[in-house]
Amino acid sequence: MLKQNQFESAHRSQWQQLRDTIAAVTSHNPRHNASPAQLQQMPKLYVSVCNHLSLAKTRGYSPNLITELHTLVIDAHRLMYQHKTSWLQRALNFVKGGFPQLVRTHSKLFWVCTVLFYAPAIVTGLFAFTDSAFIYRLHDANTVYSMEAMYNPTSSDLFRPEGRESSSDFHMFGFYIANNIGIDFKVFAGGILFGVGSVFFMVYNGLAIGSVAGHLTAKGFIATFWGFVAAHSALELTALVISGMSGLLLGLALINPGRRSRVDALKQNAQTSVKLVMGAGIMTLLAAFVEAYWSSGSWHPYLKYSVGIAMWVLTLLYLGYAGRQPPRPLPLNQSNHGS
Repeated sequence: MLKQNQFESAHRSQWQQLRDTIAAVTSHNPRHNASPAQLQQMPKLYVSVCNHLSLAKTRGYSPNLITELHTLVIDAHRLMYQHKTSWLQRALNFVKGGFPQLVRTHSKLFWVCTVLFYAPAIVTGLFAFTDSAFIYRLHDANTVYSMEAMYNPTSSDLFRPEGRESSSDFHMFGFYIANNIGIDFKVFAGGILFGVGSVFFMVYNGLAIGSVAGHLTAKGFIATFWGFVAAHSALELTALVISGMSGLLLGLALINPGRRSRVDALKQNAQTSVKLVMGAGIMTLLAAFVEAYWSSGSWHPYLKYSVGIAMWVLTLLYLGYAGRQPPRPLPLNQSNHGS
């Protein structure tokens, strides 16, 4: 049987390695975060230290050593259990900072997709506003009639799509989720066609939405239409743009894989694309909630406009600043330099 000093000499390096890994995982300093190799070794080290604790108890080693190993095992167990069951915390961290950070990392794609969607929307909106017949170049007569019926202040079907018998907010919530997430998914999935599908769906939706907005505005349905879309448009339209980003990332992997094979490039970009489209899905879900429970309410138009402006400001602030690391203060000798 090994003497205690021999036992400690043989295994103390493993104990210290596990202790260092725990410190790295729990560190709040990004420079000291655990490496992938450390995380991969942690379960193996944990099992080894558990065996060492059992041997120390069996062989009657000193209480100090047993306490040291017991504390190390408890710390490692608590940390591993926490990381296995903290999916909700990881999801919250993604929403709080990971998702907007990812959008900012690919900010060039974000602005490209913004132009692809909003430029056609603005152009067709102006044409539809100035020419009452223009809308029929993009939509058939039945669609135009349905849109006018939905937003006509005198219509009994106000804000309810034609053919929907139920007027409950809950049913409309489900309808909006299915409809809007379906659009986002088409925009995302179209990227697999070398990005062409994503570009097409973004431009198409821009043309469709812009022309309807311009036509209804020209018809004088300002309070009903703009009051309805004001609050949820920030989340819904931004989610569509981000879905376009995720699709173009897939397309770029196929168009310009660099030194990687197209399959490897697609796999790597898909990891980012899926995260982006998940974040967009959360935004779309929130937009559907606002659309069902607030937008269709009989609030004063100016209140709706105010809430809409606030939603746009909050959405832009969230994407622009959420998850940013606060600037580190300069060392005292540098901050006072020259004073």
